[in-house]
Amino acid sequence: MAERSEAVHRFHREIMDEGVVEKLAGLPTKISMCDKVKNSLRSNLNSRRLCPRVMSSLLSALPILSWLPRYSIKENALGDLISGLSVGIMQLPQGMAYALLAAVPPVFGLYTSFYPVLIYFIFGTSKHISIGTFAVISVMLGGVTERLAPDSAFMMWDNLTNSTVLNVADRDAERIRVATAVTLLTGLFQILLGLVHFGFVVTYLSEPLVRGYTTGAAIHVIVSQLKYTFGLSPLRYSGPLSLIYTVLEICYLIPQTNVGTLVVSIVAIVGLILAKELNSYLSKKIPVPIPVELLAITIATLVSWQINLQGKYGVDVVGEIPSGLQPPVFPDTSLFVQVIGDAFALSVVGYGIAISLGRIFALKYGYKVDSNQELLALGLSNFIGAMFQCITVSCSMSRSMVQESTGGKTQVAGALSAIVILFITLWIGALFQDLPKAVLAAIIYVNLHGMMKQFMDIPALWRSNKIDMIIWITTFLLTLLLNPDLGLAASIGFSMLTVIFRTQLPKYSKLGQIPNTEIYRPLEDYTEVREVPGILIFRSSATLYFANAEMYQDALGKKFGCDITKILSAKKKLEAKKKKHEKQKAKNGEKNIVTDMDIATIEMDSEPNPSLPRAIILDLSPVNFLDTVGVKTLRGIVKDYGEIGVEVMLASCQTGVIENLHTSNFFNDRVTLSRLFATIHDAVLFIQSEQVQINEEITATRF
Repeated sequence: MAERSEAVHRFHREIMDEGVVEKLAGLPTKISMCDKVKNSLRSNLNSRRLCPRVMSSLLSALPILSWLPRYSIKENALGDLISGLSVGIMQLPQGMAYALLAAVPPVFGLYTSFYPVLIYFIFGTSKHISIGTFAVISVMLGGVTERLAPDSAFMMWDNLTNSTVLNVADRDAERIRVATAVTLLTGLFQILLGLVHFGFVVTYLSEPLVRGYTTGAAIHVIVSQLKYTFGLSPLRYSGPLSLIYTVLEICYLIPQTNVGTLVVSIVAIVGLILAKELNSYLSKKIPVPIPVELLAITIATLVSWQINLQGKYGVDVVGEIPSGLQPPVFPDTSLFVQVIGDAFALSVVGYGIAISLGRIFALKYGYKVDSNQELLALGLSNFIGAMFQCITVSCSMSRSMVQESTGGKTQVAGALSAIVILFITLWIGALFQDLPKAVLAAIIYVNLHGMMKQFMDIPALWRSNKIDMIIWITTFLLTLLLNPDLGLAASIGFSMLTVIFRTQLPKYSKLGQIPNTEIYRPLEDYTEVREVPGILIFRSSATLYFANAEMYQDALGKKFGCDITKILSAKKKLEAKKKKHEKQKAKNGEKNIVTDMDIATIEMDSEPNPSLPRAIILDLSPVNFLDTVGVKTLRGIVKDYGEIGVEVMLASCQTGVIENLHTSNFFNDRVTLSRLFATIHDAVLFIQSEQVQINEEITATRF
């Protein structure tokens, strides 16, 4: 293999401290806050600039105005049409199934697949994500609706059977009232967060956290559907550990399983899995995937209607599905106090999932997704949708993948899928009244197989980043044990703690020079790096602030080679003894007598350990800010080591750090900008030149 030619660059310049750098770079004069406000108002009131600003704000608030006029029918229409039809057909079974997860009648899942999708079409910026019902969001919402409207609150006495029966109509009406109130408040939170440009909140939802959370929530989804699979009526548990109690309750009720329901579930699950595998096999041979879920609910409805599964075998079916759309009704705001915490959790989770997937597609196809506008779009979808009795929406991973893989190019695909749902809701929905709920549960199980594959993240993270693996596992366990709402808050808290731990336990290194270069690397990590004689170059891998300031000082002392506190303490004691002895001599009139103590004091004070460094360079390149404790720590280091004759220099400071030092009155007559250097090498050369000058002066004095 041919060797790569190496270019050698040599630069000759003077040693530069931070004062010289500021002069050469041209540090701008600071503008007061009052002047900034005046300049901003003057700029905004300028008539020539006002119109473009208004137009830019309008296009930002309504993205459809910027992309729809440039829509290319020739390039995009066919792909969007096929994609819209495919996603619309997929929305039908998923909307009905995920409505059951939210503990509301299936028809409200169809409404949710129509109104919010159209709103996102107008306000959204992602071209590929599919807005609508989503399993994790629905199960979180279901926890709220079942908590505030439990079956036990709607039991009534039936005179015909002389027993208590469930008033399903009243229960469903109350649950819709709760669900729409939660959805409205969720949308309101998202809108407010979008208006204050709080889109960066998603940065606290790291990928391991989101994937661990969605995997744990998927387990909740599966457990919540077991009652439809076995035809059981378990008690409803809420709060921490409710998942475990529910599983134990279902295990206890297993002997009461409805055999007909179980058979329908097994047949549906096996059929869906086989059909999905066939779809994967034919994916490269056919342009549009087979609508597996639509075929499943169609066949199941026909079989149920012909055999009368409900009447003969007691199989629970969907029941009445009203045709047409519901008139708008403003949700009951009196419920806000009871659901405010759940609504905030839903707003964060829903946005986190949507923006994460939106960014993946944006990166793949080379366009930008506005995080704050996505918050507004999702918030408006929930806020307006709640008035039309829709449940909380987010982005569905499976539908988004279908929308992208079938050729969807723009948001038009989403609008077309909404039109498909409108057609189904107005004319076809009532035909699915005999659909067994067990089939909808089977659809949910099979659609969650992608989330179950996320367990493979654990060995991958073990090899790449063990802290991320711990975050994934902890998030998963907290979500299982504390439920999705409390689990999310606890998981974010734990994730933040890991950040604190990482900054509290950084790697402290002693740097050396790569021979014949200006490059410095940790001595313990490289074999060819050499220590600079008489100089300690110290670096921490994390920023310096109140949580690790004490450890920073301790680590510096260890790298220096002795306990600076003990040296200073001993020195103070000697100085105190010396002053005491001088006072005693002055009192006794013995100023000219030199005692053993004088000799000892002078010798200990004037002969520093020759093995210790003569200077310290603190590499502050990893430090991106300094709080008051950090500044105080640096000031203490400069002062303490200076008292024993060790000069301390700061190198590679970021601009923000220098500003922190200025505003914190770090500099004074003794500590000036001349202690700050642009690079480590500048500091090394300066110290070495000072040492050479001192040696020359000593030599000149001797001779």
